[in-house]
Amino acid sequence: MTNEELTGLIKEISLTSFHKPFRHEGIFNARLRTTGGRYLLRSHNIEINPSSYEKFGYAELEGIIKHELCHYHLHIEGRGYKHRDRDFRELLKETGSPRFCSTLENKTKRRSSKSYVYQCVACETNYRRKIRMNTERYRCGRCSGKLIAQ
Repeated sequence: MTNEELTGLIKEISLTSFHKPFRHEGIFNARLRTTGGRYLLRSHNIEINPSSYEKFGYAELEGIIKHELCHYHLHIEGRGYKHRDRDFRELLKETGSPRFCSTLENKTKRRSSKSYVYQCVACETNYRRKIRMNTERYRCGRCSGKLIAQ
C-alpha cells in the first residue's frame, strides 16, 4: 500500500465513520517503533506504522486510523483531543475506535539488562546498580567502608 492509497483510505474512513472530510495526508512511517500511528498537531497529517499493518492486517489498520482520526477531528474543532479528555473518550465510543493498538514489540527487548554489583570491603554489603559508578568517589551507606566492583 502506498502513501496515496493510505490517504484515500483515511479519507474514506473519515467520511463513513465521522461524516467529516479529512483534508491532509496519511503517511507510512517505518521509524515508529512502539505505536501503531500518530497524529501530528502542526501539519495535521497522520502517520501509520507499516509493520502494524503487515503484522495484524487490515482490521488493525482501520482501528488505528479511526483512533488517529479522533485526535484529528477533535483538534481541528478545538475540543479535547488528548487521551485523558472526555471529548476524546466519548468520540472513541461513538465511532467504535480502539483505545489502544495491538502490541508491536516488547520495549524491554531494546534495553540493556546489564547491571553492576558493588561490595563493601568492611561489611560485605552488596549494591546493585543499573549505572556504573566511581568507587573512589562513593562509600558504603552502612559503615562508610570502601566499595569494590564485583
